[in-house]
Amino acid sequence: MTAGGGGPTLVLVVAVGIFVTTGVTLLLERSLTRILLGVILFGNGVNLLVLVGGRAGGAPLVGAGPTDRMSDPLPQAMVLTAIVITFGFTAFLLAVAYRSWYLTGNDEVQDDLEDQQVVRLAARNEQPAADLGGEGPDGDPEQVDPPPERRPPRGGGQR
Repeated sequence: MTAGGGGPTLVLVVAVGIFVTTGVTLLLERSLTRILLGVILFGNGVNLLVLVGGRAGGAPLVGAGPTDRMSDPLPQAMVLTAIVITFGFTAFLLAVAYRSWYLTGNDEVQDDLEDQQVVRLAARNEQPAADLGGEGPDGDPEQVDPPPERRPPRGGGQR
C-alpha cells in the first residue's frame, strides 16, 4: 500500500497481473505438474488482489484508534480462508498427479474418447446417440477405455 493510504502501488497491481496471467497459462497445459503450479500461482494472485482491494489503516480493534482510520478485516479473513482452500486443492491435485504418474509413468492428461466423439459430432453438426443404459459392465459399447497397466511394485521382484 502507499504511504498516504490512497490505494495500491503499481508494483502490487503488476504482481497480481503476472501471478494471474502465469497461473492461467499454466492451467491450460496438459501436464498435471504445470496445472498444479498454475493453481498455486492463480490462487496467490487472487489472494493478493483481495488484499490490495482492502483499505489500509490501523488495527481493527475497537478503542485502538478512531473508527474512520481502521482497516477492513474482511479481506484479511477472506484471504486466510482462500489460503486454506487453495492448500487443500493443491494437496488433492498433488495426490492425483502422483497417482497418474504411478499408474501410467507420466503426468500427462490424456484425451477423453467421449470428448473426441463430441468434437467429431459437433463438426458434422450431429447429436450424440442417447445412452439407454442397462447393458451391464461388459456389454456397454461406450466403455472403450482399457484398464490401466499395472506397474510392478518397487523394491525388486518376488521373495
